[in-house]
Amino acid sequence: MLLVAAPSLFRQGLLGLLRQRWPQLLLTLTADATQVAALVARRPFGAVVLDGGGLPGPALPRLLAQVRQVRPAQRLLLLADARHPRPPAGPHPALVLPRHVLPQALAAALAPWLDGAPGLAATPVAARPSRAPAVATAFSPRELEVLRLVVDDYCNREIAGHLYLSVRTVESHRRALLQKSGARTLVGLVAWALRAGVVA
Repeated sequence: MLLVAAPSLFRQGLLGLLRQRWPQLLLTLTADATQVAALVARRPFGAVVLDGGGLPGPALPRLLAQVRQVRPAQRLLLLADARHPRPPAGPHPALVLPRHVLPQALAAALAPWLDGAPGLAATPVAARPSRAPAVATAFSPRELEVLRLVVDDYCNREIAGHLYLSVRTVESHRRALLQKSGARTLVGLVAWALRAGVVA
């Protein structure tokens, strides 16, 4: 599978989920959309997942046309937002999902393509018992503000500037968020926050 996405917490969460569900899956990662057509020309992928968020609107149809030119039947899953035009329908249309789809929904969309791939057996994703609080009231209003910005992939310095706090205070809020949510990593915190509906 080819994943075209900028480094982010979303990409990390998606990679973890894909590796858990399809342990034998060979993943090729690139953040450079200009490499996609050349990579697809070298060999077919079980799926190409393209995050259109880093591309200007007009560049996306051009990129999809290049991929279709070198490998017309390539399976494409496009993560797009409202500013991206819908790809044209054809004999092999691209599957389009909202850009901020949950990683579990993205894995479910890929399942029909990857479950039947030779050498790939899906491993059921076991539900781990949640150590997280059942409701968001365990967090202070300021912690919830920090959490929303963490989910939006802001770094500590950006959060501090946005909320008029010191970087050390932001670090303290992030530690409290990890402790109260029961998450061990920021990726786990973001996954829990999205799953629990604490942030949208």
